Amino acid sequence: MNDRTSVNAGDDNATLALKRAGEMAAVFMIGDGLLGLLQPTRHVDLWRSDVGIVDELVAPFSGKPTRRRVYGLIQLTAGIVLAASLRPSRK
Repeated sequence: MNDRTSVNAGDDNATLALKRAGEMAAVFMIGDGLLGLLQPTRHVDLWRSDVGIVDELVAPFSGKPTRRRVYGLIQLTAGIVLAASLRPSRK
């Protein structure tokens, strides 16, 4: 293997790692979005916390199930779009 081939292999590995990270983000977005869409109150209540930053993230949805459902639909859609955009490299 020459130097050029090893550089390309490194680029391919980095690209694959980014695609896998994107896929993991998409899976999280789809799952969290679906739970927020179907069970908004339970989902928000589960994430309420004494840890300020965590609570700040869910506070806008507390007592507002419709807002959480809308956000869940946005998450679900974005996750599907992200996953659909990720393609494996052709060998």
